[in-house]
This record gives sequence, C-alpha cells and structure tokens, in this order.
Amino acid sequence: MATNPPGRPALKLQESVIEWLLDSDPSIRWQVMQDLLGAPPGEVAAERARVATEGMGARLLALQGADGQWGGVAWNRGWNSTMHVLMLLRDMGLDPVSDQARRAVSLVRDNVTWQGNPAYDGNPFFAGEVEPCINGQVGAVGAYFGQDVQGIVRRLLDEQLPDGGWNCEAENGSVRASFNTTICVLEALLEHELTARASPDVTTARLRGQEYLLERRLFRRRSTGEVIERDRKGSTAWTNFAFPTWWHYDVLRGLEYLRRADAKPDERVAEAIDLVEARRDSDGRWLLDTRYPGEMPVEMDEGEGRPSRWNTLRALRVLNWFAAGAV
Repeated sequence: MATNPPGRPALKLQESVIEWLLDSDPSIRWQVMQDLLGAPPGEVAAERARVATEGMGARLLALQGADGQWGGVAWNRGWNSTMHVLMLLRDMGLDPVSDQARRAVSLVRDNVTWQGNPAYDGNPFFAGEVEPCINGQVGAVGAYFGQDVQGIVRRLLDEQLPDGGWNCEAENGSVRASFNTTICVLEALLEHELTARASPDVTTARLRGQEYLLERRLFRRRSTGEVIERDRKGSTAWTNFAFPTWWHYDVLRGLEYLRRADAKPDERVAEAIDLVEARRDSDGRWLLDTRYPGEMPVEMDEGEGRPSRWNTLRALRVLNWFAAGAV
C-alpha cells in the first residue's frame, strides 16, 4: 500500500476555502457539509432538499419542456440536452425521491425517445442507443434516478474488451479500450451497484475496468509507462480538470470514481494524487482548467481559468479519500 511520502502532511482544510465553498449554491453546500465537514445527516438532508427549489438545480428543472425534453432532444453536442441536464442534476445531488425529481424523470421516461439513427430511432430514453460512452452516461443517470437500465447494463457487459475497458470505436474494429469510454461505463456500473441489487457479473466487469485505469496509473501508457499528454480524440490534456466533464476523461474524474467506489488507495494512484495536490493554487483552491465548447443550460462556475468551487470540492474529497485510506 502507498505511504505518504516525506513532507506530505495530513490534509488540512483551510477555513477560508471552506467558507468560500459554503458561500455558494445548495448543490455545492450540501456536499461540502457531508463530504468535508461531516455535518449531522439531518442538516445535510435539509440542505440537499434545497437543490430542487433554489439555485442551479431549480433553474435546470424549470427548463424542462412539457414533452419531458431539455433542449428539444435526447442528446446533442451542446450540453443542454436531456441527457446532459440529467447528468448535471445527478452531479448536483438532486434527491431522486424528491417530488421534483420524480416528476421530471417520469416525463423523460414516458415521453423522450432517441432519434437520428435507424439503429435506435424510437428507443425509450432509458433504453439507450448504441455507443457505450453515451449509454454509460444514460445508465448512470438512469440508475441514480431509480429507472430500469438493465438493458443498458447487459449491453455494456457484452461490450467489454479483452483489456478490461470499453471503446466507442469497437464497432469499427478497435480492440483497445479508451479512457474516455471506460470512465463513462465504470460510473454507470458503479451507480447501478449502488442503487440496485448488485450482481456478481456486474461487479466483476466493473473491477476489471477499474484495473484498466489502475494498471495505467490513471494517465500512463501500460506498454511504455509514458504519460499520455493529450486525449487522442478530444485533444484535451488529462492533467487539466474540467467540470462538467461530459464524456471526457481526466485524472481528477478517474480519482473521483475510485473514491465513490470505495477503492483502497495503493501506490498506483499516488502519482495522480501528487498531480492533484500540485494543481492547488496559493489560496488553496483549484481552477477550472478546461471548459468544453457548447451551450451550457446554466452557468456552473466563474469561467475557465478562474477558481472553481466544483473542482475544489472534488479535489479536496479525493485528497481526503487518499489520506484516510493510504497506509
């Protein structure tokens, strides 16, 4: 197991950073209270309930059309589609059992279908389409909001590649996995395990995919050990942190998955943790390094290159996870 190297102190939360995080939206505050401060469950639940009625969460819910869609479509490249908004609501922690969530998700389930390709035209939204990166995101939000995504899960298990990961290019003959697709699928399988009755085949597949990341130390080539500087498809640096991430992989997203999966930190994540620590600025915050192009339904942060509450929250709880688990 990894040990904290000489000179690495136990994680300390700067009061000014916590105050800055709390001076924000309910979707951030409740997660700070739960994940960083260990506040009483009743206080956390009361703050979480405000996601549905105040701030960014309420604004997103108000944008849903009477036909159940956001942006008029199941999916688009603009980040304001039904799938992307549901991803944001999941990230914000909208309580799945709240009246607002139940109403919104029921409208999606009963009305929204996939269009644009004969392979999936007319599919109900939570049945998914054909690309594992998109199906991973649909599966994650579907499982989180209590919908039946068994069909998506079975399809994803069938599409796992010999190296343990997944790739949207597999249908074109690729036999090597992609970090981007793999992280989307891993999040879906984990959400399914957390919200439904876990089955051994799902857990086995997810742990194989998890090893795909760990064998590569979250950002290195397994064959040579060289750092993967940039994503081949999206030309984005995996050492830059974005939020929202959408289908893109980065090191912080990989670590967040491992934290949520309650994985035991070992020496294979130590370098990635060092990288996260190194990105903290002199005020104890993390920047929004990257913002992917496309129309956002609501503003989530203060802009690219500015301190990001979302990235700071995510980085701090990853460092907490490592500090608590590394022995």
